[in-house]
Amino acid sequence: MKRFHLLVLLSIAFAVSFGVAPSFAQNGPDLIFRKSVDFKLLTPNDKLATYGIDDPLIDGVVCYYTAHEKGGVAGMFGVAEQSSEISLACRQYGPIKFKEKFNQGDEAFSERRSLLFKRMHIVRGCDAKRNVLVYMVYSDKLVDGSPESSTSTLAIQPWGGQNDIPKCGEFLK
Repeated sequence: MKRFHLLVLLSIAFAVSFGVAPSFAQNGPDLIFRKSVDFKLLTPNDKLATYGIDDPLIDGVVCYYTAHEKGGVAGMFGVAEQSSEISLACRQYGPIKFKEKFNQGDEAFSERRSLLFKRMHIVRGCDAKRNVLVYMVYSDKLVDGSPESSTSTLAIQPWGGQNDIPKCGEFLK
């Protein structure tokens, strides 16, 4: 048991010293709420957490995702490998304004889902024919990725008397 505690402490020291500390960066997604999904007596419960993240290249778009956050001892110290199952919903909340051009499948957001090798990615694309933004969330791992994914679409609509609706196809590289 002492070896386990030493391993956990060394893992935390490694994570902090190499900038891979658990949790989100200060400018990361906004936590909307968490809901416990089980009970653990002495350690944190497993939870489902819903976050909101603004698209950094497109004003007026927010994506919400819900992810499982493992509790227990590993979760308490931020070294648990999180699951790949993540749901996604993206919405227009204001006038759409593209800040710059982008490629199909460009990353809008990414975060670690394990201490070293697993990441979650939210990528964006454009269905130019229908003027619809398409977002997909997936996770990858250095050795073995996951087919788990979720997709959300957002038809670009006029907002607050806006006459000129931007066309996402005009902003593709």
